[in-house]
Amino acid sequence: MKRLVNALLVMAIGWAVVASFAYLELDLAELGSAASLKQMGAYVQRFLSPDVSVGYLSAIFHGALETLAMSALGTLLAAGLGLVLALPAAGRFGWPAQSVARLLLNALRAIPELVWAALMVLAAGLGPNAGTLALALHTTGVLGRLFAEALENTPPQPAEALRRQGANPVLAFCYGTLPNLAPQLIAYCLYRWENNIRMASVLGFVGAGGLGQMLYVSLSLFQEAQASTVILAMLALVFAVDSLSAWSRQRWVKA
Repeated sequence: MKRLVNALLVMAIGWAVVASFAYLELDLAELGSAASLKQMGAYVQRFLSPDVSVGYLSAIFHGALETLAMSALGTLLAAGLGLVLALPAAGRFGWPAQSVARLLLNALRAIPELVWAALMVLAAGLGPNAGTLALALHTTGVLGRLFAEALENTPPQPAEALRRQGANPVLAFCYGTLPNLAPQLIAYCLYRWENNIRMASVLGFVGAGGLGQMLYVSLSLFQEAQASTVILAMLALVFAVDSLSAWSRQRWVKA
């Protein structure tokens, strides 16, 4: 019986693949023809000749700084808002506030960055402001949930000891809970910054500024050399941020 089910499953998958080719009307013979291969080769050759003129490299540098600023500021705003929402989400102010905070964090996290960017472009106009707000809103949902889980797993004894000594709740949190929590919060923030630098490079496709917008314009105008330069700049920026983030985690989190 099990073999029959497996055979039927394989047949169903094979039928689905054949039906997909038939439905999409893909002409593989034309795709592999000499004319198509020649056209693809010419396209790749144009892509492998990036534009390294001084004027365009200057524009790329400005776009890279804009992308970096979007990701850094968006992550910083999200860290602050996420920590504020994490306190009620962790149950520090009772279950009604916990339910509302968790619902808000889930809503912020459920909407992808590209959708937030499209909404923010309509609200704030084209440019990096929209990208920064989009990253901040989505990342607030992610970091707020991670911060809340970290708060729930943090031992409460140090803060309780400070409160018994007469400290107010704010000081008890800052001196009793936050020092034990800080390495984990920093690690979460650095990880999200790595993700946001990649996403900031894409948000420009909906008009949110940075290298992504330059790439969208280049591809729209079929400027393969300029698009190749933007892609190389994106890769260099992502590698640089990844290295900086790894060094920061090694120095601050694991120390």
